[in-house]
Amino acid sequence: MLRSSEDFARPLVLNKRAFKANIAVCDGNLQPGSSLDDDILALREEYLGREFDEITFAIDGGRFSEYARACGEQDPRFTDAAHPDFQAPPTYVSTLIGGRSRPDGFPQLSGVGMDAGKGVQWMAPIRDGATLTGKSHLHDIYVKTGRSGRMIFLVARMELYDEHGTHVANADTRTVIRERPSE
Repeated sequence: MLRSSEDFARPLVLNKRAFKANIAVCDGNLQPGSSLDDDILALREEYLGREFDEITFAIDGGRFSEYARACGEQDPRFTDAAHPDFQAPPTYVSTLIGGRSRPDGFPQLSGVGMDAGKGVQWMAPIRDGATLTGKSHLHDIYVKTGRSGRMIFLVARMELYDEHGTHVANADTRTVIRERPSE
């Protein structure tokens, strides 16, 4: 079945009971899903949602303007510091990196790790001179199995708040670990 772009915009809601029954819940509707192995269920139970890093960022308009131009952005509100609505482009937060990528005690997974992409959820403008606090946690852990074997996906989410406590963005970093075949 082909999915439309609207399907990808809808959040996938994870439900422990549904996983145990090998079903994923998408927007409250039960969908057939793949089963999760016991080791992945245990990792989810222990580590999902547990904050493991907090870091502060001083936002520099010159840097985000340079980033916007490098991305091909031409809208002056992202590139011109004199614009009355000067702000960071929404994807700028994907360049902010915390000090840690996994919680204390997270097991070393056997295999080859690779970047599996970034995701940004923009909620409010980020202005020049702002101070942002990034709080990171594991947002999701899931598996896919293909011809090369099992792949484990880790999604680390950094929630970003401005100096007034306003939640301005989420920046997700996905890592995939292709397990080494058992010998």
